[in-house]
Amino acid sequence: MVSDMDVSGSKKVIFAALAGNGLIAITKLSAAAYTGSSAMLSEAIHSLVDTGNQGLILYGLKRSAKPADDRHPFGYGPELYFWSFVVAILIFGIGAGVSLYEGIEKVRYPHAATDVMVNYIVLGVAMIFEAGAWLVAYKEFNKRRGALSLVGAIAQSKDPSVFTVLLEDSAAMSGLIVAFVGILLADLLEMPVLDGAASIGIGLILAATAAVLAYECKGLLIGESAVPATVESIRREARAHRGVERVNEVLTMHMGPGDILLNLSIDFDSGLDAEDLEQAVAEIERDIKTRHPEVKRIFIEAQDWAAHRRERRREEKGS
Repeated sequence: MVSDMDVSGSKKVIFAALAGNGLIAITKLSAAAYTGSSAMLSEAIHSLVDTGNQGLILYGLKRSAKPADDRHPFGYGPELYFWSFVVAILIFGIGAGVSLYEGIEKVRYPHAATDVMVNYIVLGVAMIFEAGAWLVAYKEFNKRRGALSLVGAIAQSKDPSVFTVLLEDSAAMSGLIVAFVGILLADLLEMPVLDGAASIGIGLILAATAAVLAYECKGLLIGESAVPATVESIRREARAHRGVERVNEVLTMHMGPGDILLNLSIDFDSGLDAEDLEQAVAEIERDIKTRHPEVKRIFIEAQDWAAHRRERRREEKGS
């Protein structure tokens, strides 16, 4: 499950993007209908898709917060990953698809846009709104990435609700710049085909954004481990306890942004009796959860090193 602080930050980012994209979409649609600009229509579709996407992510956050039950004993955390993957599909299928189609049609059958000054004003206002939404998303993402680079932080992030909005807003700003340049050049050079070319450029930006999102969400959906630093910290924590001879395996999987499932295979001192073994297991669980509150469930398997190696060999031969 996600902590209250994480959810609050995520929702703030999403609501900011939702408000900005909703206003921008209405304005762009009006401008596209009035001027006949292909690039402006692509931008309007882009903003409409983004608005719907933010709604889906909010729904995913709500669903992922549901408590565990008999049918889903590990909770509903992966719902957020599923709906984020749906967002990537929508960006590619609707946003990129319609933009590319509209751009190709405009290149094949070019016609000049009317009252281009309206487009300039709308795009300028849209850039201001989009920059504000992007800044909110970037600040929230910066709080979580630590010393990692932007690309590295996105690759390691387990919270798609934040990096999805950041990538969407980055694509939106890039699209606005491409649309502005395309409309400007089409007007100055009297080459309406450039308006269509700008629409194609916007479609390619959206397709690339969708591909990155789909790749990241796919990894989360099929089960990603905790970051290496967390895994190593857990290993050290378990190894430091009395009665532990060796930590064989540390298997982790994110069930949600702030919900890690942990399985430990530990070789305990053979001299421990049942009571001492139970106490050691309880202490290990308590200390790991204290140090890593994101670890919600821990399963500890007592297994000596030799038996562990034999089991691994059998698994490797059987695969």
